[in-house]
Amino acid sequence: MKRVSTENLEEVFTALAAFLEQADAPAESLVVIGGAAMIALGFVSRTTRDVDIMAGVDVERGMVDPRPMSAALRAAADAVAREMDLEPNWLNTGPADQLMAGLPEGFLDRLARRNYGTGLAIYYPDRLDLIHLKLFAVVDQGLGRHSRDLEALAPSDEELVLAGRWVLTQDAGEVFPQIVAETLGKLGHGHLVERI
Repeated sequence: MKRVSTENLEEVFTALAAFLEQADAPAESLVVIGGAAMIALGFVSRTTRDVDIMAGVDVERGMVDPRPMSAALRAAADAVAREMDLEPNWLNTGPADQLMAGLPEGFLDRLARRNYGTGLAIYYPDRLDLIHLKLFAVVDQGLGRHSRDLEALAPSDEELVLAGRWVLTQDAGEVFPQIVAETLGKLGHGHLVERI
């Protein structure tokens, strides 16, 4: 099976929009994070197994829980998977819990919108917010693709301090601040721990 990549991401979303329009489905507005956002915004050139939907966007309510996906969106995603040989669950709402846990202040206002036809709008986080989310992912899952993505975002010390302060709000556990500090050390930014 193929993966979503720098080369095919636009084609994937264009196909998804086409299937939604063919079905005469209501327009979908989705906040996409993770590897797909990193690829779409040009910060990395790599592949990703899936496209992570963190939220839907409602004109009146702002960001909303995207679960469950609408039947039309699920059907369109299945059709894209068949047509482009992607994994069955290539479009998913895995990170939707983050919406409930809280996001960096101003996240919604900084989103960048891309339209695919009339039936699909994809919103991507600002670079600053990706730094926040990627630092949290490294703290949560350890070094690897998330730390490489964070490095690709080239955060300044000030941006990492802001991100570190936000990450600390994501877990009330007694040992969590120590985990955050150790992670910053492993990333080569241990000198920032006192400022967080």
